[in-house]
Amino acid sequence: MVFWWLAKYRKAMAAPVTINDTFKALADPTRREILRLLKGGDKTAGELADSFDLARSTLSGHFNVLKAAGLVVAERNRTSIVYSINTSAFHDAAAAVLNVFASDDAGTEN
Repeated sequence: MVFWWLAKYRKAMAAPVTINDTFKALADPTRREILRLLKGGDKTAGELADSFDLARSTLSGHFNVLKAAGLVVAERNRTSIVYSINTSAFHDAAAAVLNVFASDDAGTEN
């Protein structure tokens, strides 16, 4: 039997999200479509599933990747799971992309 505090502790000790996790999550077209659908507002897992011709177990796997990357937040609401987009993760990803292309000598004259 796992006590609630042990489950909470394990969750808190999970590895931090890296930009590689974010890019991995964004690499799949199904996950990008899930995010596009969530731009319009929070949706239940069932509402999202209605937009795809995939098994719910397959979609659950996609949801888990998006959650692990910090791109979506899941909240249980009675018998449903409601997903919402985490915009701060997108800000971090955009900053990482811009950092890749930033000049090392920005602000200096040649």
